[in-house]
Amino acid sequence: MSVNAVSIPGLRPMIEGDLDQVMVVEYASYPFPWTRGIFKDCLSSGYCCWVMEDTDSLAGELKGYGILSVAAGEAHVLNVAISPKQRQQGLARHLMFHLLDVAKDHNVETVFLEVRPSNTAAFRLYHALGFNQVGQRRDYYPTETGREDALIMALTL
Repeated sequence: MSVNAVSIPGLRPMIEGDLDQVMVVEYASYPFPWTRGIFKDCLSSGYCCWVMEDTDSLAGELKGYGILSVAAGEAHVLNVAISPKQRQQGLARHLMFHLLDVAKDHNVETVFLEVRPSNTAAFRLYHALGFNQVGQRRDYYPTETGREDALIMALTL
């Protein structure tokens, strides 16, 4: 299930100069998006932050990004997003394969993530990658009408 980053054109570490485009994808992807400051904090904290550039675009638009934190033999997928106009091409799967490879390179034993139960596409992807639900966080995500639980998923590498 491993995908080498070299086989994914345009996949590279995120830099602060990417944040304008990252925010475009973030706002298009989530009703309650992260702030620019959160992304800056992830970069300055040394998290594994990756972007997928559109190598066919002269403007070098971003197709998506992923953020992974690693510590003490564990990794946590914090944010993954693919631009709405780039979806349904397997890009999220490739990005997740890469994040899992990064986790393996850091000798991670278990990778965790949270996902909204209403995000069925993401849940199906994570399940297909071998993640299993291991818990639930009550009222974790904001919604238009209140709060939504988060499903906690884990994958042993």
